[in-house]
Amino acid sequence: MIRSPLGLALLSLTLTACSPADPQQQVSQALTDGVILPIYSAWNEADRQLAVSAQAFCADQQNLAEARQAFATAQSAWAAVQPVLLGPLAEGNRAWQVQFWPDKKNLVARQVEALLNKKSVLSAADLEKSSVVVQGLTAYEYLLFDATLDLSNTEQKARYCPLLVAIGEHQQDLAADVLASWQSDDGMAAQLKTFPNARYAEAPEAVAELLRTQVSAIDGLKKKLGTPMGRQSKGQPQPYQAEAWRSKASLTNLAASLASAERIWLGAEQNGIQALLSADQAELKQRINAAFSDTRQRLAAAPRPLGELLGDEAGRAELNALYDSLNTLHRLHEADLAKTLGIQLGFNAHDGD
Repeated sequence: MIRSPLGLALLSLTLTACSPADPQQQVSQALTDGVILPIYSAWNEADRQLAVSAQAFCADQQNLAEARQAFATAQSAWAAVQPVLLGPLAEGNRAWQVQFWPDKKNLVARQVEALLNKKSVLSAADLEKSSVVVQGLTAYEYLLFDATLDLSNTEQKARYCPLLVAIGEHQQDLAADVLASWQSDDGMAAQLKTFPNARYAEAPEAVAELLRTQVSAIDGLKKKLGTPMGRQSKGQPQPYQAEAWRSKASLTNLAASLASAERIWLGAEQNGIQALLSADQAELKQRINAAFSDTRQRLAAAPRPLGELLGDEAGRAELNALYDSLNTLHRLHEADLAKTLGIQLGFNAHDGD
C-alpha cells in the first residue's frame, strides 16, 4: 500500500499524539489538576469567606466565635498551601503578606497599635501602603485572639474593625490574584503541564521543583515545631515563638500542611510523586508511607495545644517524638527520595535559619 508523504506525516503526528506521555509529565499534570489547583482554590474561597466574615462581624451580623471560626478556616487553608508554595505566591514578597512568622519581637502587636494610633480611620488603600507585618493573618489573629483586646467591647471594636475589614479585603484580593495567575493561559498550571515553556524546558525540571518545594515545606514544619520547643535556644522553650500561639492552632496548622504534603506524595489518584518509583523501589515507598502515617497519627493524638505541651515534661516528650518523626520524614525526602529520582535539591529556603 503506497502512502503519500503528507499521509505519512499525519500518521506520525497521530501516533505521537497517542503515545504515552513521559511519566514525569504525567505526574506533574496529575498533581497540578488533582492536588495543587484544588488547594489554591480552597485557599481563595476561605479568604473570600474571611472578608465576608470581617464585614459581617463589624456590622454586628456575626458574633466573635463565628468570626474566629472563619479565621481558623482561612488559617488552615493557608497552612495547606505551604507544600505547594511555588510560582506567583513564592515571588514578590507575597507569602509575607499572608503570614508574618516568626515574630521574635512582637512586631505584630506593636505595629498594629502604631498604625492605628497614627491613622484611626483606616482604609484598604492605607493597608496596601503599610508593612507586611500588619497585612496578614498574624495581625488578624492578634485582633481576634489577643488577651489584651476585647472586641465584644463597643469602643475597642470600633477602633480595630477598620483594620480587620481591610486585612480581610487584602487577603481576598491577594488569593484571587494568585489563583488567577495560576489559571491564566500561560500561568503556572499550564507551565506544569505542557513542555517546554518559559519556566521549564522539560518535565523533570518541574518535578524537581515540586520536590524541592515539598522538602522545604517539611523542613519548615520542623522549624515551626522546633523554634517554640527551644531547639535553637539551648532547650529553653519559647512558647510565644510558636506559629498561631494566640489562637492555639499551631498543631492544627502543622496537620493541615502535612496533609497537603502527603497529597503531593500520593496524588489524588495514586498518581503523585510516589508513582515515579519503580517496583524495585517499593521499600522506599513503604518507608515514606510509614513516615507520613507516623507523623500524622502523632499530630492527631496530641491531647493539648502546643503551648500547654511545652509546660510539662510529658508534653515536651511528646513534642520531641513528633519532631523526630518529622525529621525522619524530611530526611527520607531530602536524601533517599531525591537521590533515587536523580534530583539535585540545591538551596533550601530555610537554610541558615
